[in-house]
Amino acid sequence: MRTTMVAVVMVMCAMMAHADVKPQRDFNLQRFAGRWYRVGLAYDSPNFVPYRDKVKVSMGVITVLPSGNVNLTMWDATPVGCLSKVYQYEKTNVAGQFTYFSTRHNMVKDITVVDTNYTDYALVLKHKVFNREYTQVALYGRSQSLRNNVIQKFKAFALSQGFSKESILTPPPAGKVGRTHTQCIYTQLMLTAK
Repeated sequence: MRTTMVAVVMVMCAMMAHADVKPQRDFNLQRFAGRWYRVGLAYDSPNFVPYRDKVKVSMGVITVLPSGNVNLTMWDATPVGCLSKVYQYEKTNVAGQFTYFSTRHNMVKDITVVDTNYTDYALVLKHKVFNREYTQVALYGRSQSLRNNVIQKFKAFALSQGFSKESILTPPPAGKVGRTHTQCIYTQLMLTAK
């Protein structure tokens, strides 16, 4: 009974935290489009823990579709080479909020662009209502490194969403993590320059 009560309280706290999150005021999707690097991640799913020290900066390109929906193409360096994946985000009636179907988790998730200045950084919350395990906070930058005050803003926001300090990652820039990842980033840049 006590375990059930603790679980219910934790879910309610997570729901309240996310309910207060609003998207960027006057969000402009056209300005948000383009190349972004994922330079920070807060994620505490037990299944992710073994991979935390292997996370590297990855790159994505946001393309706005005529419907107002968005495609996000992400590239990651792995031991077997550069892998890409396309995510399809559907617009909602609130600018800066999207939904998408996660094939990995077999569920619909919500995406909220919480804060961005469009030219340097973006703070994004991804979550599934009622399930803390599928919540993430990501920090994106137009370059692979960001100012310290932006990193601190990201960490403070992640902490406010219930993440522990240990679950907040800021991986090193791709140029410092090995040849394979550097080649992957170079390949991504060439593909997106076309």
